[in-house]
Amino acid sequence: MYASVVVGTDGSDTATSAVRQAIELAALVGARLHVVTVYKPTAPSTVPADLAAESGPAGHAESVLKDMASQARAAGVDVVTHAETGDPADAIVTVAAREAADLIVVGNKGMHGARRVLGSVPNSVAHKAPCSTLIVETT
Repeated sequence: MYASVVVGTDGSDTATSAVRQAIELAALVGARLHVVTVYKPTAPSTVPADLAAESGPAGHAESVLKDMASQARAAGVDVVTHAETGDPADAIVTVAAREAADLIVVGNKGMHGARRVLGSVPNSVAHKAPCSTLIVETT
């Protein structure tokens, strides 16, 4: 039923909860899990490129992905990580389309109150998704 599942994370507690639920689901159905995180590139600086990559937004993104991938592998899940730039919802949808995902898992944070009206990652993903979307309880 689900051979490929995409989940997004920013490393927050609620996003980590969504990833854990996606890991459980992927383990149950034998799906490959694609974990996506999005970062904003920093402006060029005088700091050497290797140090900037490790300590800046890209380094943080890689650290988050490494942690989530480790959790997925520990659960026996085949995992692929994606560090993307741009709008988080668009990046998740783009990865899902590129990887021919059967399901996107997102947390419900941002589905309530003013953020719901102004737009949130779960709302945007649900409206733009090229596949089924599961919105999980994380708040």
